Amino acid sequence: MATPTKPFPLRLAVPLALALLLALAFVADFLVSPTTTPAVATYSKTVTNISPGLQGVERRRKKGNNAKRVEILNATYADLPAPRWDWEEMPAAPVPRLDGASVQIGDLLYVAAGYESLDHVHSHVDVYNFTSNTWTERFDMPKEMSNSHLGMVSDGRYIYAVAGQFGPQCRPAVNCNFVLDTETREWGELPPLPVPRYAPATQIWQGRLHVMGGGKEDRHEPGLEHWSLAVKDGRALETEWRSEIPIPRGGPHRACVVANDKLFVIGGQEGDFMPKPGSPIFKCARRHEVVYGDVYMLDNGAKWRQLSPMPKPDSHIEFAWVVVNNSIIIVGGTTEKHPLTKKMILVGEVFLFDLETSKWSVIGRMPFRIKTVLAGYFNGWLYFTSGQRDRGPDNPTPKKVVAQLGDDTLAGLDGDLGVKQCQRAEGTVTLNND
Repeated sequence: MATPTKPFPLRLAVPLALALLLALAFVADFLVSPTTTPAVATYSKTVTNISPGLQGVERRRKKGNNAKRVEILNATYADLPAPRWDWEEMPAAPVPRLDGASVQIGDLLYVAAGYESLDHVHSHVDVYNFTSNTWTERFDMPKEMSNSHLGMVSDGRYIYAVAGQFGPQCRPAVNCNFVLDTETREWGELPPLPVPRYAPATQIWQGRLHVMGGGKEDRHEPGLEHWSLAVKDGRALETEWRSEIPIPRGGPHRACVVANDKLFVIGGQEGDFMPKPGSPIFKCARRHEVVYGDVYMLDNGAKWRQLSPMPKPDSHIEFAWVVVNNSIIIVGGTTEKHPLTKKMILVGEVFLFDLETSKWSVIGRMPFRIKTVLAGYFNGWLYFTSGQRDRGPDNPTPKKVVAQLGDDTLAGLDGDLGVKQCQRAEGTVTLNND
């Protein structure tokens, strides 16, 4: 005779039902979820094919011995995959220099102003000769001219120096403008800007000196205003600046380039260090900055057009660019702060913007990460000098200001608040004009 079956205990029914529901929910979630997770949050989508291996960073909040995940942080601060270039170190600059300015005329690179330290700024111009690969000359700037964060551009003979910051630390911006005749080494004055500007985007386009964006007098608040002044042979043809169409996004430390008769403004940031309230020496105090990779183009003077953004947000690149063939090449800079430490992160990639396709690519890597470099291109070689470099391969935060000069056939840099090194690079990318 069969043993009678015992009834299923009611006390187990509820737990088993809950377990079954959880199992069904897990299977359903697995079936509808993608098989792979995006490497980085939003930003990785803008750099597809450039940074497929970029990893997000998990921020965790500790509670007792348990770590609870709060969010996946955007990893735009991380290095992007890039080919290694062989850089050649050139003669070091006479002085370390940070936040200086430069223009190239023929085989000469004119390097002006800049910090040697927060308490010491330069008031002279050094000249590097690409043909002889030597620093050949030094001459003084006007005493009233800005010592850092100025706009600078050349028409092939005359160098126009616009606004910037006069003095050390974080003094307010000024509106004074000057012009240098590079053949006679004589300085002249231009009409002042309507208001002071800190690190404005500056270029000569269609016979007019254009100045736009930058920071306002306090260095921190972004400016959107855009002015122009007719100039010829080192002279202003007008007594006042003309208002132009404002730039869509303001702020300092941007590359401003004229190519194919179009005006480009690339990268930059909103916000910067400000003078500490009540400080008699205008001691620098950090505020919140937002670094971006926006690219804007003006081709008819009537409307700004937004183009594809840079592969990563990039700032401190106002003189870190060259135009080669039908491309704009940008080296180094700073990107978004580290999401956990909040420290400034330097950039070590070399970016190329194709003017025909309006697309970006990462074409090389610098010998180290560095910001505010002064770049030039001559006879197949890409050069850069000055700036502030990283603390080492595994630490992208700022360390030394350098005076090195480097080149790579397409080039690097090292020094203390400012870098004195000069380096160059060749052969990694075809850049010859023939």
